[in-house]
Amino acid sequence: MALKATIFKADISITDMDRNYYNEHNLTVARHPSENDARMMLRIVAFIVNAHEQLQFTKGLSDDEVPDIWQKDFSDVIELWIELGQPSEQRIKKGCNQSQQMMIYAYADNSFDAWWKKEQNSLRTRKNLSVFTLPESLSTSLANAVDRSMQMQVTVQDGQIWLTIESAGKSECIEVEIEKHL
Repeated sequence: MALKATIFKADISITDMDRNYYNEHNLTVARHPSENDARMMLRIVAFIVNAHEQLQFTKGLSDDEVPDIWQKDFSDVIELWIELGQPSEQRIKKGCNQSQQMMIYAYADNSFDAWWKKEQNSLRTRKNLSVFTLPESLSTSLANAVDRSMQMQVTVQDGQIWLTIESAGKSECIEVEIEKHL
């Protein structure tokens, strides 16, 4: 018998003064059985940083043909393709070729460092690719804040991101640092 995804609800209020983006998003996030809380929260952070009315989660781990998150315009053109972790060269090629912009988000851990050393030269040739990392220590803070129903307030100003997560009677404030590699 196949395991089913676990459903999480995240009501997110975004105040992004850097992009002049102010909106509410009521997300339903399906966590794949093989996905841990830290990875799911990385998906949510990637969503928050790139928030847009057309940005949406895909089937992700359940479907090899689509990214974790994408943004399509009204004519079904992929404007933004977002992958998590350390995608293969084939995935990067596919994302760059099928979209106007591709972004990769990962935690800055030892596996990312090894991947980056190996791939950075070939990645630099892709003009529509950006690579970002979050500190490895942030994965624990984000994973500890996970609950099946979460309210999040996000403030972005001068490149700094503050995330307040309220769930199950507790509130946690987390500063999210994102480093751009490419």
